[in-house]
Amino acid sequence: MKWLNGYRMRLVLVGFVAAIVIGSSGRANADFMFGTPQNLGPPVNDSYGVRGMCISRDGLSLYFSSDQPGGYGGYDLWIATRETTDDNWCDPVNLGQPANTAYNAWDPSISSDGLTLYFGDGFSSPWMPGGYGDMDLWITTRNTTSEPFGAPVNLGPTLNNGGPNEWPCIAADGLSLYCSGWFPGTLGLCDLWISTRTSIDADWQAPVNLQTVNSPSGDGAPDISADGLALFFISTRPRGFTSIDDFELWMTTRRRTSEPFGEPVKLPPHVNTEHYSALFPNVSSDGSTLYFCSNRPGGFGGADIWQVPIIPIVDFNSDGIVDADDMCILIDHWGEDHSLCDIGPMPWGDGVVDVQDLVVLAEHLFEEILSPNLIAHWKLDETEGNIAYDSARINDAAVLGDPVWQPEGGQVGGALQFDGIDDYVSTDFVLDPTDGPFSVFAWVKGGAPGQVILSQADGSNWLRAAPISGTLQSELNELVGRNANKNLSSSAVITNGDWHRVGLVWDGTNRALCVDDVEVARGTQIGLPVSINGLNIGTDKNLDASSFFSGLIDDVRIYNKALNAEEIAALAQ
Repeated sequence: MKWLNGYRMRLVLVGFVAAIVIGSSGRANADFMFGTPQNLGPPVNDSYGVRGMCISRDGLSLYFSSDQPGGYGGYDLWIATRETTDDNWCDPVNLGQPANTAYNAWDPSISSDGLTLYFGDGFSSPWMPGGYGDMDLWITTRNTTSEPFGAPVNLGPTLNNGGPNEWPCIAADGLSLYCSGWFPGTLGLCDLWISTRTSIDADWQAPVNLQTVNSPSGDGAPDISADGLALFFISTRPRGFTSIDDFELWMTTRRRTSEPFGEPVKLPPHVNTEHYSALFPNVSSDGSTLYFCSNRPGGFGGADIWQVPIIPIVDFNSDGIVDADDMCILIDHWGEDHSLCDIGPMPWGDGVVDVQDLVVLAEHLFEEILSPNLIAHWKLDETEGNIAYDSARINDAAVLGDPVWQPEGGQVGGALQFDGIDDYVSTDFVLDPTDGPFSVFAWVKGGAPGQVILSQADGSNWLRAAPISGTLQSELNELVGRNANKNLSSSAVITNGDWHRVGLVWDGTNRALCVDDVEVARGTQIGLPVSINGLNIGTDKNLDASSFFSGLIDDVRIYNKALNAEEIAALAQ
């Protein structure tokens, strides 16, 4: 993979990025986005299953439950370590006896001091002796981090009431314990609860239902951020529970720990993969990484551990670069409860713009930022080779035929010269038109009537020069109904030898064509055809001989939203 030179924010490296904006009353306001989930790989992941994990406060120890060989029961507690957060994980080590027994140990949660490990004894019998029901909460402790953990101790009848109780999570201060359970007053299949204590040595109080978070469906596996402002969990809402694959990752935030959590938000689709489970979330103490278990494709076993970066949005004026202008915006709101600039502590914010936000912003000064809605961007600035690199995500494209790179000949940097005979660029799947609003833009120079700029293989011609007139046209239309097969045509000529930025915007109801950032045609559609194929740049959907483009194409962009007039105008800056 080749990435762009110069300053580049980490979000470019993480690929599929989706923004979640938390801004309603009672919740943290900082804007942030999730990067691309990455499998931790061997030696942590193998062909055996994982049932929960947690990472230590310093990020150097990873505790998890696995049924891999070398254990004492069905699922044992294991630990993997690393020297620094930049190093690879070492081979996992079983915690040994007496911490592990012949019974299951699931979903560990380590205290901040590393001396107490909380866990549950699993879904299936036989359950650990000495409990109060069919699923209990337990701890194992040690006096120092260099000593082994001791024998499991049941947390007692206040937290174990005879019903299934599981998925413990100890807060950073050790005074709050989150769990899932079936205590009296449960709203759904299972609910999230919190128990508190006045000191580390005090008894746990009766659990309280997190009513603002729970649903009539199944809610479980809570994990609280170190600052107590973000709660991650799994839920089967809104469809209910039919199998383990119905669980998805959700989160809720709050502005202060004294306030209730706000309305939960489901994590974006690239984190929650359809038809595959996402379980056991655990966020790092600095809020920069979310760990979770999933059986999604790309793993090594039944359920693997994955990680996804959490990145604060620091480009306050959305101009594509973090610079002095963003610094001025932050200073203008110094001391205020201002959601835009409240990015520290990373990434949830704390309700006031202060030095913590300045520290986060300073880490990204002079870095180029890509829009979280930009899902593909082929700049076509390469100087050689047969790959057109995607600078937004991971959709690198194959350059076919013999087009010529023009490093100095583009409208924005370089461009690619197509011969109109057999030159084109082919991508893997990027976007299904039926998934929702989207926008596509490209610079073109030259071409001839009937030639195609962008199409979806075996689908539709998204942008083309209309036959005879050479005006911008789109053949992306619905397949049935009164408007079936009606092209959207403009009167704007694009084949006159000048540079033109051409675009198509779909808002879910209307198609719009743009030339030089001005709307030149609009039409209503009931829907668009399904297509799961890749794109062709410089030829039509069927590679017809007459459709190959003859001229320059530059800076092809695809967004997963309908850009408005202001956003389109900003593309020219």
